[in-house]
Amino acid sequence: MTLNACQRGRRLGFFLLALIILTTVSAPVLAGPRAEVPEAVHDFGEVFEDQELRHTFIIRNTGDAPLVIKDIDPDCACTAADYDRSIPPGGQGNIILTIAPFSVLKQFAKHTEVLVNDPERSKITLTMKGWGKPTIEIQPHHIIRFQGDPGGDHRARIRFISHLNIPWEISGATTNIPQFIEFTLTPEVPGKIYVLEVKNKSREASRYQGKIELSTNAMRRPKLVVRVFGDLYPASSSSP
Repeated sequence: MTLNACQRGRRLGFFLLALIILTTVSAPVLAGPRAEVPEAVHDFGEVFEDQELRHTFIIRNTGDAPLVIKDIDPDCACTAADYDRSIPPGGQGNIILTIAPFSVLKQFAKHTEVLVNDPERSKITLTMKGWGKPTIEIQPHHIIRFQGDPGGDHRARIRFISHLNIPWEISGATTNIPQFIEFTLTPEVPGKIYVLEVKNKSREASRYQGKIELSTNAMRRPKLVVRVFGDLYPASSSSP
């Protein structure tokens, strides 16, 4: 009985030793800094194009050495970054990204690369996305092109639609090429929509370019510019 008890004791000892060795070998060793970002993508939803957009991303260090943010590289010059350079083990830091006004329109996605000293994850990509709505919408667009025979009836029509929550007005309009074009500006919906009608008045073969500048009461969009291009030559000839 004593011998069997000794044998059982040895077997138990070997088993415990093997278990300790196995546990020691299989346990993960988190040496060095480890970067974790709970939210790498932020959706602003619908925003106006004249808004400054800002979001704070959280970055955590789950390692056992300081996590260093080496550099931040946005894919757009419109994005500015402010961030914590070093994060202690077990701590967290902030990466604040700001998109300048008038830098987004319709569907957008701005990506920023964060370079860190994590040996297993040296680069993290942060994304800010959403849908940018214009404060003043220009339909169909802000460029007019007159092409063809100078004797033809060349006209264009542009609508300006305000999405502001205050009454909007265009107080004046001027052009730097009055010798080539004439225009009228009419309110379609007072305080909301204006219509600009432009007509070529040159009857001679000509090439010109210029603009129509409109003054508004919108603080962020006090000026609107419509570009006008003319390339008018008879069908039998070609422009130089």
